[in-house]
Amino acid sequence: MQTLDVISVNLWDILISLGNLLLLYWLAKRFLFKPVQRVLARRQEELDAQYANAAQAEAEARENRALWESKLSGATDEANAILQNAVDTARNREARILADAQNRAEGIVSAARAEAELEMQNAADGVRRSIVEVSGALTEKMLGREINTEDHARLIDSFLQDMGERND
Repeated sequence: MQTLDVISVNLWDILISLGNLLLLYWLAKRFLFKPVQRVLARRQEELDAQYANAAQAEAEARENRALWESKLSGATDEANAILQNAVDTARNREARILADAQNRAEGIVSAARAEAELEMQNAADGVRRSIVEVSGALTEKMLGREINTEDHARLIDSFLQDMGERND
């Protein structure tokens, strides 16, 4: 039978291999794992800080957006109020201007009526004077004598009354 040296298990080889493995594990842990973990921890802290800053910036942006939206809404309301005030002022001014124009027009019309009445009165007085003069001249010629002022006034008044009754 053949010996099985090739397959044999040597205890010293196993212990040396196990010692090498432990030594490599300790060296890797000491010089590789801890520095790498520190670098990873620092990176994680930086990422956490960046996420916190981003969240804070987003919150500030939301606050600013809400603030600006409220200011914009307030500005829109204020602009509408100013516009409405301007429209109301313009309407009031329009009403005052129209009332002033109406008053002036009524004043002009009443002044024109008064002037027309005065002109009619003056014309009537002028016609009366003409009638008095003509009637006086006619009466003198008809009577062949000069009449006094009282007689003349009575004759003219009666004539004018007769004329007024005929026109009515």
